[in-house]
Amino acid sequence: MGEIDQAVRQQVSRHGIDTGRPPTAGDTAVALGSPSADVEAAYRRLAEGRALVLTPGTLEIRMANPLSAVPTAFGVEVGGRSWWGNCVWDALGIPAMFGADGRIVTACGDCGEPMTLRVERGALRPAAGLIHFAIPAARWWDDIIFT
Repeated sequence: MGEIDQAVRQQVSRHGIDTGRPPTAGDTAVALGSPSADVEAAYRRLAEGRALVLTPGTLEIRMANPLSAVPTAFGVEVGGRSWWGNCVWDALGIPAMFGADGRIVTACGDCGEPMTLRVERGALRPAAGLIHFAIPAARWWDDIIFT
């Protein structure tokens, strides 16, 4: 990964953490003081390298793992702030990213029953139910938005 790609990736993460939404390529270019064309090319390379997921046909960030730019079934609360996780795996990664306790608000995928998962001191607290991955991890990128 080149220097501009690393800087763009860090800025995207920082912006998402600070604001709860991803930056546009223009926002990132301004924040880094870089030419827009360079940042746009970095967005494309980062998407090709699976560091970002762009909305098809655009430079709009849909996912900057573990954060989702769109509401999902996995709301995550850490330190009085909230974000969306792309899936339960990413939702569990958000408290880990901050090294803090967190709460994941979701629902059972089978029956719709509300569920709350808690992460405390780096560990998932015991809860009723189980986490099920319907698609093997090796196939997640076949259609990452569906997965």
